[in-house]
Amino acid sequence: MRSLREEELRQAKANPYLAKAIADEKMAGHRIAIIARTAAFGAVGVLLPFLNPNLNVLYYEFFVLLFIALGWLQLRMAKVGYSKSELGLILLDLCLLTALIVLPNPFLGEEIPTAFVYRFEGFPYFFIFLALSTLAYSWRTIWGIGIWVALLWLIGFLGVSWFGHAIPGLSEASQQAFDGYPLLQEELDPNSVRPTIRIQEVVVILIVAAILTLKGWRSNQLLMRQASIAAERANLSRYFPSSLVDVLAQTDRDIGAVRTQNVAVLFTDIVGFAEFAEQHSPDEVMDLLRHYHAFVERSIFQNGGTLDKYLGDGVMATFGTPETRPGDAANALKAATQLIEETEAFNKDLEAKGIAPIQVSIGVHFGPVILGDIGPSRRLEFAVVGDTVNVASRLEASTRELGCRCVVSEELMKQAAQAKGTDTPHQRFSLHDPIKLRGRQNEVNVWTI
Repeated sequence: MRSLREEELRQAKANPYLAKAIADEKMAGHRIAIIARTAAFGAVGVLLPFLNPNLNVLYYEFFVLLFIALGWLQLRMAKVGYSKSELGLILLDLCLLTALIVLPNPFLGEEIPTAFVYRFEGFPYFFIFLALSTLAYSWRTIWGIGIWVALLWLIGFLGVSWFGHAIPGLSEASQQAFDGYPLLQEELDPNSVRPTIRIQEVVVILIVAAILTLKGWRSNQLLMRQASIAAERANLSRYFPSSLVDVLAQTDRDIGAVRTQNVAVLFTDIVGFAEFAEQHSPDEVMDLLRHYHAFVERSIFQNGGTLDKYLGDGVMATFGTPETRPGDAANALKAATQLIEETEAFNKDLEAKGIAPIQVSIGVHFGPVILGDIGPSRRLEFAVVGDTVNVASRLEASTRELGCRCVVSEELMKQAAQAKGTDTPHQRFSLHDPIKLRGRQNEVNVWTI
């Protein structure tokens, strides 16, 4: 149990979604448990006068109210993680109930043997506490409660056996009344603590506690798996649009498997960012980057793209990862034009604040890439590499020389034109003379805005 506990703590520290899920489950479960506890003891309070229609029942009604009050105190003291105060209140619950069951009512009005109190069959009330613990506490605490009940019940049993008040005459009368019936003499003797029944109760509470502990552990494992899935989905949502995250979460395909496929690659950058950073305060620089990255992300995701990585003030995006679609090239083209429109709207806000507008540069290319998980096992990263990526990056860099905002390869324009049922902004682009890219022998036909 210690090793399982340590493993859960390790996972909770490594996964903030798991830690939050455990905390939320703990507090929500505790609130439900206290409401259920209040209702349960309220029902017991109504039941008691029917079981004992005498004024001395008020003694038990007082304890019913006390247990309800202790429940709300436990809720007030509840916190995530180990809590001595909570454990102390739980133990107080169990000690009070043990004393209430094994000791006679001082207001009963007649002398009875201490052992006779067992005839009132109060032990089932322990199951109320055990059942409520499954709503509020961890599986380890559930098992602890089962152990505590067993120990307290054994202590109560031994205490009554050794120190309990007995009336010998009642035992003699029982023996005379049931002479020749030794089983009835033992079972109906008012001074008998009925040890076999007491041991049976201890065994049964331990069995039930073990079953509920196992159920609690399984539920906790399910919670941990769900939290892990939430973390994975949150991580995916950083790179993929929400619609694609749902698809990825349901697919059985190994997304990280190395493979080759045709992809549209988009690079974008802020022209002159180094000068801007030099002339403005760190807060202004970071504020600019946050707004810039926000509308870049919006332009990519709204057109079905994948945010591959941030490169300082630059961004790399892909269209066709992890799965290809017929309109990938057209979507990349639409993302590029939307990015230009978003930049123009952003510049109006900057000018209103007295800040010089920014200019973005965009390069888009279409072709085969290699994609999959790269890096060591402790630092895996889904990556897209290959000549298509290099060309897209150099197309983006060429915007400075060409004096334009966006350069798109002819390969991408041709592919986008073939997309059926997709409106692509071809009319905004003009065919440019072929250009020479660094590292390539042949010139590249491009379109520009």
